[in-house]
Amino acid sequence: MKKLKLIMAMLAGLLFASATTVFAADEVTITGNMVCGKCTLHETESCQNVVQVTQDGKTVNYYLKQNDVSKGAHSAVCHGDTEKVTVTGTVEDKDGKKMMTPSKIEPVKT
Repeated sequence: MKKLKLIMAMLAGLLFASATTVFAADEVTITGNMVCGKCTLHETESCQNVVQVTQDGKTVNYYLKQNDVSKGAHSAVCHGDTEKVTVTGTVEDKDGKKMMTPSKIEPVKT
């Protein structure tokens, strides 16, 4: 009986691990101009990083969620400045907008 419980527990753990792997969000990397959603775009109520990327000839805005990575990079673009950056993170569509949770933001050296 103990062996059966052990086997069932192992199978349940294996099933859970494979399910979380299948549903985990993939990280993507984008490069574009980072601006402030409030100060530059006048689209957000509070300061928020937005990375503008050109895709298929159109400008697509990626609104960066507020986390330590995003907050640490905001001073470079607040009050109307622009900075070319490469951002890595996970993306989700929410209310017709691309929301990105950044794990890394790096300035592009020109």
